[in-house]
Amino acid sequence: MRVRLTLVSLKNNAVLPCSYQYPLSAAIYKIIGQADGAYASFLHSTGYRKENSLKTFKLFTFSDINTLFDIENDRLILKTNYAGLTVCFHVPEAAANFVKGLFVNQKIEIADRKSRAAFTISQVEVKPLWETPAPPNTMQEVVLKPASPMVVGITNEKGNYNFLYPNDERFVPALLYHWKEKYGVVYGNEAANTDFQDVSVAVAGAEKAKSRLLTIKAGDPEETKIRGFVGFHLHVKAKTEVVELALNAGIGAFGSMGFGCVEKVDLKI
Repeated sequence: MRVRLTLVSLKNNAVLPCSYQYPLSAAIYKIIGQADGAYASFLHSTGYRKENSLKTFKLFTFSDINTLFDIENDRLILKTNYAGLTVCFHVPEAAANFVKGLFVNQKIEIADRKSRAAFTISQVEVKPLWETPAPPNTMQEVVLKPASPMVVGITNEKGNYNFLYPNDERFVPALLYHWKEKYGVVYGNEAANTDFQDVSVAVAGAEKAKSRLLTIKAGDPEETKIRGFVGFHLHVKAKTEVVELALNAGIGAFGSMGFGCVEKVDLKI
């Protein structure tokens, strides 16, 4: 499910770090924890475990903050008190009202060592995945656009992570590998092997893709640099369930940090 939040800053010209993904993720976990500590702990510490593996997935992501801003060094100076944010969870439809209720009349504080910005959530709206209900287990053709930087990569021989550009021939295979792994956590490896046989993904507009190098845990010993990309599209043919997982949990790596959130757009396939 996808929840659209309208944020209102508590003061004018609020200041955010350019790399706000990690503190925003922490703020969302805090809201969840206030209502359901067990679920927040599960998302943050455990996640959904892959069959016969120690690897886990959170199946949760969020978009960029949508608002007007100026950039000063490593800070975003907001030009308006209003901002939009989409938060996505891969949860049963029956949980929609519960998840929506988590955010009603809540506050979000985004802070690091240099700045702190507080917002109230003035509106919470559940956004449907489809204009008309999509039948399960049927093929869909959609165009997906990154709503936050998409991170796709491979591990090199030294064990380091190489971030791939959308025009790299390895980008789509690596993207499908991440996507299939998440799908297997939800539906099982056998279903993943079957349902991904017919998945088709083509990158459009790779030459216009914009790179973002963002910092996680800035200033800490665990500081990490992550490179993601926006400004391109994915033409996807896949079963309803495969598309819905992408819309609910994002595509690529580091989804729970706010990377790889995607939205459907009305472009000709």
